[in-house]
Amino acid sequence: MTVGPLSARVATLCDEIVAKVGPNAGGQALQVRDRLSEPLRVAIAGRLKAGKSTLVNALIGRRVAPTAVGECTRVVTRFRYGAADRVDVVRRDGTRASLPLDDDGMIPQRLGVSAARVAYVDVTLTSDKLRDLTVVDTPGLASTDTAVSARAAAQLGETTAPFDADIDADSASEVAAAEAVVYVFTQAVRADDVRALEAFRTASARLASSPINALGVFGKVDTLVGGAGDPWPVAGPLAEQQAVLLARTVSEVVPVVGLLAETGEAGRLTAADCAALRELSALPSTDLQVLLASVDLFRSRPAPVDAQRRERLLGLLDLYGIGFALAQLAAEPQLGTGELVRRLVQASGFPRLRHTVEQTLRWRADAIKAGWALSRLERIAGHLAEPADREALRDATERLLREPAYHRLRLLEVAQRVATGAVPLPVAWEQELTRLATSNDARWILRLPNAGAPELSAAAVQAANRWRVYAVAGAGPAQSRVAQVAHRGFHLLAKAIQEQAR
Repeated sequence: MTVGPLSARVATLCDEIVAKVGPNAGGQALQVRDRLSEPLRVAIAGRLKAGKSTLVNALIGRRVAPTAVGECTRVVTRFRYGAADRVDVVRRDGTRASLPLDDDGMIPQRLGVSAARVAYVDVTLTSDKLRDLTVVDTPGLASTDTAVSARAAAQLGETTAPFDADIDADSASEVAAAEAVVYVFTQAVRADDVRALEAFRTASARLASSPINALGVFGKVDTLVGGAGDPWPVAGPLAEQQAVLLARTVSEVVPVVGLLAETGEAGRLTAADCAALRELSALPSTDLQVLLASVDLFRSRPAPVDAQRRERLLGLLDLYGIGFALAQLAAEPQLGTGELVRRLVQASGFPRLRHTVEQTLRWRADAIKAGWALSRLERIAGHLAEPADREALRDATERLLREPAYHRLRLLEVAQRVATGAVPLPVAWEQELTRLATSNDARWILRLPNAGAPELSAAAVQAANRWRVYAVAGAGPAQSRVAQVAHRGFHLLAKAIQEQAR
């Protein structure tokens, strides 16, 4: 992975620290440096059977993560890029056991090691989509109404153990190592969903997820309506309602038909499948209407395609995807497999999610990783017994944060505190701060899409003055500290606009 400029400077800082501190602090600083060169790590979280593994497969572009409940779905699985496909079961004592992928190219359902001994499953794949992104598939979050096992409760604490009861502290630690998170929901978000997600954030102390580095996915939207009906008129408004309910947890909620996304992105629909769909599309519309009314009718009604092929189509597309494909083929009988797959992916809503991941997570990866590293160094300093080492780490990080280029990390820090509700601000101010912290686009930050440099510069100066006034009049101590960071951020933005215009 190409290391961004902010992360590269923090890595250099870690090297400088090593020369000034003892071996204990130096060793921890080197661990932080090494982590900076790794791809952004994104945890996929959600309730049991929410469709997390299906989404993981779509993001990876291969059907590797089993979606049926089994041993491997009850432990954390990390997917990262490698020169060869490989599955390693990492035991809690640090030893590894290698397994081959099964005949279908998936992780075996049985790991050969008892779940109690598994820390996580480490999967390397030759998928280019993993070059800049490591995906962590998590066990399902348990309902807060579900009893947590005595072992998990003892290791994580009753209020910080939202995972399926069999997860252990090592697995939870692997999840907590992620820098960003995608929460997966289905249909209405219940109160205990929200509590479980809040508990996930508590357990993932290093992650400290917030709208700055977290997305929501409303999965399985095709289940909102019966048969092959179009779910999107319902899914869109419902996703917007979910986004309001989870405004303190995720930046937005993206609705997705996970099965269609997985089938399309993993290249599972074959020319033979397309031929079977084409045969079905030639049926009279009244026959198709009855055939698509329910899964049972699709399986049992007389049709030119045999039962085995129809069962396969259900597994690939379900009724909504089948109905959509049949409508496309009825309108264009010569439609090729590649074009049909492209349209199915579009119908899944996955392109929007992919774009959102690119814009919200990968685009911010450098700042997210650098911010994580500095926070980690500060935490290390707080736990060091040697005063000289502690002061050396704190002085080094403070000097770095005073550099203008690194003010973005201060902005991310305060924006995260505001977004999680730790420091309350009026909604409009909070939104403006989030835009400033998460973008370099002055027009988007200032909401002036067609403005030229003079107008943008003036608007940035005006915003800086507004935050300065707020800092000294009308704000409490916590709000004042946030406002001072925002004031300097807008001042630096105005300066950058002026320099670019020269």
